Amino acid sequence: MQAVLEDLEDIGATLVALTPQLPDHNQAMIAKNALNFHLLSDPGNAYAAELGLRFEVPADLKAIYAEFGIDLPKFNGDESWTLPVPARLVIDEEGIVRATDVDVDYTRRPEADKTIEDLRALG
Repeated sequence: MQAVLEDLEDIGATLVALTPQLPDHNQAMIAKNALNFHLLSDPGNAYAAELGLRFEVPADLKAIYAEFGIDLPKFNGDESWTLPVPARLVIDEEGIVRATDVDVDYTRRPEADKTIEDLRALG
């Protein structure tokens, strides 16, 4: 999304990402990737759960994460082994969700260009 941030801002949109990571890990990610948008922390994926967008990491995927040294409990600050479903929400100035792009297959991520199209359609 960083790559299309300027396009989003030209449209008048604000980009915010929600992550279960602890704020310290968010700051490290912002610095490492030179991100120019806000990463908000969602402890335990509580808000993602309210939206129906949280899933528990299956045992086989936990093993793969371990092989790559990914320690979700450390990064997220809880033992839930949950992640948010990849999703993009386009929310208007009144707080109304106008478009969504959600795929329960975590290997398929919503395309940034689709978000821009959804925003332009609101114009």
